Amino acid sequence: MQKSIITFSIVLYAVAVPYLEINDTHVFNPDWTPHVRIHEVWQLITNTSIGLLCLWLVWNKKQYKISTILSMLITGGFLLAYAIKDTYGGSMKYLDGSEKTIAGINIGVLGFGVAFLLLIVSLLISIKKNK
Repeated sequence: MQKSIITFSIVLYAVAVPYLEINDTHVFNPDWTPHVRIHEVWQLITNTSIGLLCLWLVWNKKQYKISTILSMLITGGFLLAYAIKDTYGGSMKYLDGSEKTIAGINIGVLGFGVAFLLLIVSLLISIKKNK
């Protein structure tokens, strides 16, 4: 169960997010400054690299706790950034005012919210097993 939970969260932040952001709405957005783009690409590379490390830890080393915690930092980091977006002028809306949602909930918040809750379950299992 833990392998599935951790792998699901990694697929979201290390595969789905780059897929959704390596295009003209993010990385190649002509309205973004070069400085913003480098931070975006850095974040994508860093999160994907951490995801690959987490997959290796889970599937080869059976080290669930550290992989869970690293994945919680990434998914939780997004959720915190979303929660405080008004303090720094952030938004999940595109320049045209649209937003990717499911049932009225932003897809990032929905996906990472579910992943974060599942990762809490994984962490609790790890603590109980002391692994």
